Amino acid sequence: MKNMMILIIAAITLTACPDIRADDAPSPVAAEIPSAADALEKMLAESDKLLYVYKDFVDGGNNFTQKAWIGDSLSDVPAMDEAAAGRLGTTGISAELDFRNHSWGGYMFVNGVLSAGETEPKLDFGARDAGLDLTGASKLTFYAKGEKGGERVEFFMGGLGRDVCAAFADSTAKVSTGYVTLTREWTRFEIPLDGKDLSRVGCGFGWVTDSVRNPGAASARFSVDEIRYEFAQSRVFPRNLSASGQILPVFPRSYAPAPPGTDAAVINNFAYLYDGAAAAMALSYAGKPERARQIADAIVYALRNDRFFGDGRLRNAYSGGDPRSFPGWLSGKGGAFARLPGFYSASDKTWDEDYYAVSTSTGNVAWAIMALCEVYENAGRDEDYLRAAAEAGDFVLTLFDNRGGFTGGYEGWEGGQTRVTYKSTEHNIDLITAFGRLGKLTGERKYADASGQAKAFVLSMFDKTRGCFYTGTTDDGVTISRDVLPLDCCTWALLALGDSLTAADRAAALRFIETNMAVDGGFDFNTDRDGVWNEGTAQAALAYKICGQSGKYAELLAYLNANRLPDGAITAADRDGVTTGFTVSGTDLPWLYNKREHVGATAWLAFAQMERNPFAY
Repeated sequence: MKNMMILIIAAITLTACPDIRADDAPSPVAAEIPSAADALEKMLAESDKLLYVYKDFVDGGNNFTQKAWIGDSLSDVPAMDEAAAGRLGTTGISAELDFRNHSWGGYMFVNGVLSAGETEPKLDFGARDAGLDLTGASKLTFYAKGEKGGERVEFFMGGLGRDVCAAFADSTAKVSTGYVTLTREWTRFEIPLDGKDLSRVGCGFGWVTDSVRNPGAASARFSVDEIRYEFAQSRVFPRNLSASGQILPVFPRSYAPAPPGTDAAVINNFAYLYDGAAAAMALSYAGKPERARQIADAIVYALRNDRFFGDGRLRNAYSGGDPRSFPGWLSGKGGAFARLPGFYSASDKTWDEDYYAVSTSTGNVAWAIMALCEVYENAGRDEDYLRAAAEAGDFVLTLFDNRGGFTGGYEGWEGGQTRVTYKSTEHNIDLITAFGRLGKLTGERKYADASGQAKAFVLSMFDKTRGCFYTGTTDDGVTISRDVLPLDCCTWALLALGDSLTAADRAAALRFIETNMAVDGGFDFNTDRDGVWNEGTAQAALAYKICGQSGKYAELLAYLNANRLPDGAITAADRDGVTTGFTVSGTDLPWLYNKREHVGATAWLAFAQMERNPFAY
């Protein structure tokens, strides 16, 4: 998605149908490829014992994102290319020191600070308490290579502010490789950290070189990649209700990274709330409660630490990885905040944010409520999850339209967001379960009533003659929108409404999607049938299963399993450019799905593999 508007500038370089439950046919899942739930678990596990300084360009898991030049002169300061070719992933860092301009120089990768009310982080050399606590890190590792071979470079960490006795200087003195000689091949380097005081680290990585150690060379040009701290034990964070702590909160990045400069790369660090919520539910179903809690904790943190709002709303997307703001980075309210995603604009050297990501869609909040209720009930019974779900639910209650149903949420930039007035069938389907589950767990009538109100709206969108559910209403909140007929309005309605639909209605809905959306062994998002939408195909498989058509379920699941990636995940679509019929919010650009590994599609594959209906409660 490519909703673009400059907002923040950063200093970076370059329910079930029990009456129609079918026989439990064995699921055709190949044993040699991990399950989709295992794939989701692996995505989260990477952060247990690793903290990246640099993984890929603008990756949400990067730390020490501000770059401080050190050298003999402030003129002709060289820039690093942080979107150059790398060893793994999509990018690496390319650096060069021209000895015709500098006899020595380099860069420190530092945390910096963001003052309350500011939009641009600034460098800090120990004047403020903004260092990261890396206690438990056993080593700093990275890969490096020279352009020609023979380049001599020193790599280091720590030492920030110690030379000037800064009030919050790094707790450790500089720890260095010493000068090393690079070859033209990628070589792994390691800086041991055992015994070092890492309780406050402002300089997470650095390099320096000089003309004396590179005699006769006009410059030293080299590349580095995969800069990371490795921990012997899983990192934890303190929780209000758990003195022993919990493995770090994580929002799984929604899509595998795309190469810089492509439209697809705009969302490289995006973690869509819906994708994470679906993944949390799948992990809970799969008996992986600790992983489910990681995402639930991220949702709770985001809800309680929005940089602007405090009314229970959640944003449509967050930065992938640990959602917590860096030490010393403050929101306009003066506290820590949940990090939002964005992308770097090379043309104007700004950090841009996304119109849709900063907005709040009702359905996404509903999925977060569903996930929090699931994790509370089956993966921990931490009362804070239920309280957070209720806070989000109370926010959604404010979106009720007295004419029936709930409106779509809020759109726009902070300080100028507007309430949207259309009503989405999909959003209201989500609310049937979100409010239904919340009412069941809290015993509060207002949520049960809201579930019924959402259900009544969804049923009003059903065309018995055609067998389809319409998208919802136009902006007037009354006129039915018939232009685009999405698959998930039908499949999710079948999953959520249960016996509120007759057997004839269910059969009609299945005939409608077969006639209008089936394509190449799967299902498209809409009726143009220009490609397979894998997430929707998994939704259709479950719809067939609960409606008694086990053969069709097995057929679709076999298709999905055959198209998995080696890690057990699956791509959003079977090809690039699968259309939806919608435009990206805030733009006139088409909303497309591509053949790119996707958390949302993988979560739905997990539901299908486990025969679990996320709308059941």
